[in-house]
Amino acid sequence: MPPLNDYRWLFRRAPVMATSIGNDGCYLDVNDALLRRLKYAREVMIGRRPEDFVTPESAARIAAEFLPTMRRTGKLENKPIAFMTSDGEVVDCRVNSLVEKSRDADFIRTVTIYNETSDQARADSKYRQLYRATPAMLHTVDADGCIVTATDHWLQKMEYSREEVVGRSILDFYSESDLREFADGQLQRLSSSGAFNNEPRQMVTRSGKILDLLMSAIPEHESTGEVRGMLVASKDVTERNRAERALRDVLAENARLQKELERERDYLREEVNVSMNFGRIIGKSTSLRQMLMQIEAVANTPANVLILGESGVGKELVARDIHGRSDRADSALVKVNCASVPKELFESEFFGHVKGAFTGAHRDRIGRFQLADGGTIFLDEVGEIPLELQSKLLRVLQESEFEKVGDDRTRSVDVRVIAATNRSLEKLVVDGEFREDLFYRLSVFPIQVPPLRERRDDLAPLAQHFLEQTAAEFGRDPYRLTRAQAEAIEAYDWPGNVRELKNVIERAVILSKGNVLRLDLSLPQGRVDSTTRIGVPHAEPQGILTEKQMRELQKQNLQVALKQTDWRVSGKQGAAALLGVRPTTLADRIKSFGIRRPRRN
Repeated sequence: MPPLNDYRWLFRRAPVMATSIGNDGCYLDVNDALLRRLKYAREVMIGRRPEDFVTPESAARIAAEFLPTMRRTGKLENKPIAFMTSDGEVVDCRVNSLVEKSRDADFIRTVTIYNETSDQARADSKYRQLYRATPAMLHTVDADGCIVTATDHWLQKMEYSREEVVGRSILDFYSESDLREFADGQLQRLSSSGAFNNEPRQMVTRSGKILDLLMSAIPEHESTGEVRGMLVASKDVTERNRAERALRDVLAENARLQKELERERDYLREEVNVSMNFGRIIGKSTSLRQMLMQIEAVANTPANVLILGESGVGKELVARDIHGRSDRADSALVKVNCASVPKELFESEFFGHVKGAFTGAHRDRIGRFQLADGGTIFLDEVGEIPLELQSKLLRVLQESEFEKVGDDRTRSVDVRVIAATNRSLEKLVVDGEFREDLFYRLSVFPIQVPPLRERRDDLAPLAQHFLEQTAAEFGRDPYRLTRAQAEAIEAYDWPGNVRELKNVIERAVILSKGNVLRLDLSLPQGRVDSTTRIGVPHAEPQGILTEKQMRELQKQNLQVALKQTDWRVSGKQGAAALLGVRPTTLADRIKSFGIRRPRRN
């Protein structure tokens, strides 16, 4: 047999166990020391893979850790491996490998040296087994931040196999926000800085789920003091953080609802003061005085009040007056117009609802009864409440308790109820449209609000009040009702009551120019005579007037018209139009009476 070349001779007879592995992962050569220890012939091992001669655990370790590390670094240092001899003995070794390349960087072979270990190696192997099996999220990285190994629990959380992560940079699993934080070598600087504790991190699983983690690490040092790697422990706080975020959202929503409640209460208090644009009951008629006596008697009691009266008589004003005189005046007066609430939303309007209680319930809503807690609720047009909801309203009146729509929590409220209607509740009870027990609960103290046709003495003062208020709101100079205009107002039946009177006054102010109140254009036709149109003071003649008295009265009438039109004769706003004559006719009369315009000071 010809002698081997020097390289092969030295390789095969080296006193340490060694192998040479090709690019296909199979043995190119095995030296004598390894063959003797494993009790195999050379031809049995050459051409086969190392995995065929090691324990199953070592075979898995080769695939999962050794090969990825070799591809990345080109070497292995002091890694554990366990061979199986031909007769079944386990031989624990430490392996060191180096990839040999040509000058052109082409792969030649991998040379591996094996050092058989003692009990310490077996202890290290046992440690590795315990490390992997520990029920904690642990992973180990080298100085470059690449994963060396990881526990089964870490792999389970991250949804990867061991082969898919070993040798990869830990940054491959970080969230985008953490990637930005550790870009440009920041990870290596962190690794070299030593231990850290409970640092927040985010990692992304295979399925794309983001895990919120608290990481702590201890470094492993070389003999030179440099950091070789780091053992990193992670605590999954995803659910805790989600719960904390949910709690913060709930607290923020509660704060928002509280502010909304405060704003709504402030709004409702303001609405109490400005609703219908007047804030006090005006008049001195007998029927009104009787009603005010009833208000004064019931205001400071807890009794429910039922306000009866035609549309537009001011039932809401009476409710506000009762509330304002009561010991609840500092709390809210909450109004519900029962006629304007859709049937399907009555329960939500009264009692509120929780998010998701029905389609469109995108957030919790506070009901009117809860809003009025400690104060008064005014149920306007109470006869419009659906029959099926009346039992729940009755329960609130009887027990002061309710539940929001979609909620099983019972809430208590302290609310005084003032109801109003223009319908006959007694007839509704007879017709089966209104519960009798609810009627008696609401009508503990009924108050009848008289219509304007029964308050003739109050018409002029009330109209003047609206006139002054409207002129101020519209930025006009103040107007005064003439006697003739007051009489025209008193002559009308006012089927729309106070609301109609206020509308008529507002229209008159809108249609008026200068200081002439055009009540004739606002008041329904057929109710104003010619004296009302020109605003001449009313004077009842005593007996028959002489011709001279008639001419003097005509002259005074003409002077009043000129004064009201600022001495303008023609045009739409002139005295001729006001008197209903031609401008030339009026000019002749002015000349005939010798009327001259006063000089301006």
